[in-house]
Amino acid sequence: MTQVDEPKLESDLGYRFGYVSKFIGFGADDVAAVHGAAPKLAPLVPALVDAVYDKLFQQDATWRHFLPRQHGYTGETPATLDKLTMDHPQIAFRKQHLGRYLAALVTKPYDGKMVEYLDMVGKMHTPKAGSKDLDVPLVQMNALMGFVADALTATILGLGLDRDTEVKTLRAFGKLLWIQNDLITRHYQAPTR
Repeated sequence: MTQVDEPKLESDLGYRFGYVSKFIGFGADDVAAVHGAAPKLAPLVPALVDAVYDKLFQQDATWRHFLPRQHGYTGETPATLDKLTMDHPQIAFRKQHLGRYLAALVTKPYDGKMVEYLDMVGKMHTPKAGSKDLDVPLVQMNALMGFVADALTATILGLGLDRDTEVKTLRAFGKLLWIQNDLITRHYQAPTR
């Protein structure tokens, strides 16, 4: 039986990533499958980004979180939700971030720097990082992650991969997105005693 330092799971990001990765079986073969999908997925990233933003635009509960100034965005911000159109510069700015995130998933090594990046993805959707005005409820983050997981699954199934590669790629992305979800939800937890 493996001994787990439970308090360390909350205080040491690398330890947490290692534990969750090992628990769900995300390893070198999975990273290779994710990276192996890069050449076929890269040209599809803009369409994936558009699909995500089309979905976000459909609900006021998700779209309203794009009203506050996004960290790093220096342009004009819309005053009201009806002024926040899909072609607004702040949306273009956010789409670029999502595109870079998807590219990072399939190209970057899964080292300490990448783990910090994945953790920051969760943190930046709360007032704990970036904009103090940005506080996306966990239910919206979970809904988004579910949509992204399904969109990636549909995209991978459409790549025309041989069956073995397709299965390995689907499983690898499934594990990776569960790790990402853990690194999102941890920023919504009350501090441990």
